[in-house]
Amino acid sequence: MASIRKLKSGYRAEIARQGIRKSKVFPTRQEAKDWAARAEYEILNGDKIAAKLRLGELFDRYAREVSPGKRGHRWEVIRLEKLCRDAISQIRLEDLTAKDFAAWRDKRLGEVAPASVIREMQLMSSVLNVARREWELISANPLSDVRKPTKPQPRDRLPTAGEVEAMRFSAGEDLTKATARAFHAFLFALESAMRAGEIAGLEWDRVDLERRVARLTHTKNGRAREVPLSSEAVRLLQALPPLDPVFGLSSRQLDALFRKLRDRAGVVGLTFHDSRHAAITALSRKLDVLALARMVGHTDLRQLRVYYNESAEELAKRLD
Repeated sequence: MASIRKLKSGYRAEIARQGIRKSKVFPTRQEAKDWAARAEYEILNGDKIAAKLRLGELFDRYAREVSPGKRGHRWEVIRLEKLCRDAISQIRLEDLTAKDFAAWRDKRLGEVAPASVIREMQLMSSVLNVARREWELISANPLSDVRKPTKPQPRDRLPTAGEVEAMRFSAGEDLTKATARAFHAFLFALESAMRAGEIAGLEWDRVDLERRVARLTHTKNGRAREVPLSSEAVRLLQALPPLDPVFGLSSRQLDALFRKLRDRAGVVGLTFHDSRHAAITALSRKLDVLALARMVGHTDLRQLRVYYNESAEELAKRLD
């Protein structure tokens, strides 16, 4: 039953139904009574109400309540907004089945690469799991029964010395120019194995040139880490003009400028992130696997296999 209590700040409505207790304070008694009536109805008819919800309403709620607490929330929100415009978002939860998601998967595979479909399926599955575990709107996640597309083979693209020189010429040497700093960031990535977002977010108060350490507070896995810097990495930092953040570029600027100078240099198929592959492959010759994992921020040693790209010919030379 609902009870309304007078407080100095207003009226507290309290309800207790089916083992569920809720309370809230309102400025007027009528508002408190109205809320209590709605809350009791929702508890008693929760399954019926939830069943009438559309999948898109879950996407919208997740974008508002869950995504903002995540690193990379901007990508999630944009992706969820796009999913809300898809026909699958109009299906009611009571009608939603694994067959609907399988049909969506097959249609989406005709539009984007399998890796993109996998990421979107993982995001939708996260939404459905929260709806099941925390919001108690569904009893099962129908997407868990749907086969994901086959993962593509990991990239093994490494920059050649000739490509690096061509991009150096394309970018120019004047580090007061943003394009030159974008290439400078690529060279720094080749030395440090840091990701583009980590480099763009690096600030001077987290760089100790004497100790040769850069402290990263915002990383992909959410764990802060200290990155040891080679003497060449220190030299690259010292050559920069006084800017804060260190490279004076946002992640978006860094990505756009790198693509521009790469294309101008006639380099095909190379991404900024390929610098991480090259760096980890080079560092594997200097560090043991545990030290390497700590430097690059991998908690699962198996992840290093995705980035380690030393050729069989190079390994053969090391055997002698």
